[in-house]
Amino acid sequence: MNEKTTLDLENLRDLIDGVDQQLLNLLRKRLDLVAQVGTVKHAAGVPIYAPQREASMLAKRRKEASEMDISPQLIEDILRRLMRESYLNEKDVGFKQVKTDLGHIVVVGGEGQLGGLFSQMLSLSGYQVKSLDKDDWDQADALFDGAGMVIVTVPINVTCELIRSKLNNLPDHCILADLTSIKSEPLNAMLEAHKGPVVGLHPMFGPDVGSLAKQVVVVCDGRDTDKYQWFLEQITIWGARIVNEDAERHDKAMQLVQAMRHFSSFVYGVNLCKEEADIESLLQFSSPIYRLELAMVGRLFAQDPELYADIIFAQEGSQVAISDYLDNYRDALDLLKSGNRDAFVAQFRDVAKWFGDFAPQFQHESRAMLQSVNDMKTN
Repeated sequence: MNEKTTLDLENLRDLIDGVDQQLLNLLRKRLDLVAQVGTVKHAAGVPIYAPQREASMLAKRRKEASEMDISPQLIEDILRRLMRESYLNEKDVGFKQVKTDLGHIVVVGGEGQLGGLFSQMLSLSGYQVKSLDKDDWDQADALFDGAGMVIVTVPINVTCELIRSKLNNLPDHCILADLTSIKSEPLNAMLEAHKGPVVGLHPMFGPDVGSLAKQVVVVCDGRDTDKYQWFLEQITIWGARIVNEDAERHDKAMQLVQAMRHFSSFVYGVNLCKEEADIESLLQFSSPIYRLELAMVGRLFAQDPELYADIIFAQEGSQVAISDYLDNYRDALDLLKSGNRDAFVAQFRDVAKWFGDFAPQFQHESRAMLQSVNDMKTN
């Protein structure tokens, strides 16, 4: 480059640096305003996540961006990232306490990751929380005395036995709840062991979430639903979405949503391991979609194997779902081995027709995720 070009570039870059500084100042101002909104919302008990408000705001900003010849997707990506940061920060000011006369809450398994997360959220909402873990049962009577709620969050394979043997003498007014990823057996065990209010809960997220905003909690009603409605309201104030479902229907869905999916990821990882695949090379030549897929498999193996063994082995019905998946895989492999390309295309079209409008919807949603993966890859 000649001297003039170099000078022109330096001047333009200085101007860009100045604009970036203005952006930082505006971001700081926006975050401060959001913090003030959070304080007002928490005092009033308003949920931190307002889907209609968010959708309306994004639609307006997209329209305004388009009128200014700015990519609507760009402004939406920026705003969504800002909102994510805001949700992470909002819990720092605490939450409104819905039930002020409850008494203390005992979290059985409170030292575990999920138990710790719920203990934190309850404490931030003003409740007195006590933890009871495997070495604390000599103190159980004292901990349960006066408890307004007991939440069970222990490994699936010991949940039902613990409920039946350890939680059969709770105060009648006490709410008994569990946070297990299967619902029928734990719910029945709680109903048998306890005469008071009972509810089954399945948080559809891991303990590493920074915020409960936009997360899903499945609720399976047990007994005396009016006695624990305040707790469901408390969960929505944290930002989560409540989905009510029958316990058996929930467990059937989990055979596909959890067991089959996790088992498939497990086998994928096993195959990569046995093939001694060079992950560095795979990443070097991977497209964003494959990097995302590889990341999801790797994520599985970064977590507790006992937990995922519990999820996969918890229901006998999962074997049927996984076996059906294996049969379909074999059928597809037979098409490949026979070279029957036309049959493959026909089946592809049948499945696309079955997905219907969800296919383009998922394509749209995945674009934003893939862009994030691509940004991560190039940085």
